[in-house]
Amino acid sequence: MNGTPIRATLCYIIKNGKTLLLNRKKGIGAGKTNAPGGKLRKNETLEKGAIREVLEETGLKVANLKYHGILNFFFGQRLKPDWVVHVFSTKSFDGEIEESDAGKLEWCNADKIPYDKMWADDKYWVPFLLAGKKFQCWFYYDENIEKLFDYVIKLED
Repeated sequence: MNGTPIRATLCYIIKNGKTLLLNRKKGIGAGKTNAPGGKLRKNETLEKGAIREVLEETGLKVANLKYHGILNFFFGQRLKPDWVVHVFSTKSFDGEIEESDAGKLEWCNADKIPYDKMWADDKYWVPFLLAGKKFQCWFYYDENIEKLFDYVIKLED
């Protein structure tokens, strides 16, 4: 059985029908496209962690975050999730994009999200986020985190 799950955040920044995405250079998901975000620090609130990660990875200062829900990731035959990711979106930000060593940033049209370059689960829940929905999700990958073999999505009111 695995230990305490890694806690992390993602924050989708939306502007004029476009979403800011990051092609990650390093860490888990290197080579994949995703929203800015990352691991929470000890005793850091979800919102403060999301704000810090966005600033570090994009140079943007975000505000008025909308909480969408939780993504629970299981890698292999686990009883508890390996990662628990809290997902936000916002249309409120200040500053200019500054690329970091996290990866290349790109504004993508909401109807042209590059799901083929993202985690296999993203195509199932990101459309709900873009529609303003709240959700809880459970995603089950193989031990090597290469194949998504099952998932459950629960939409909330």
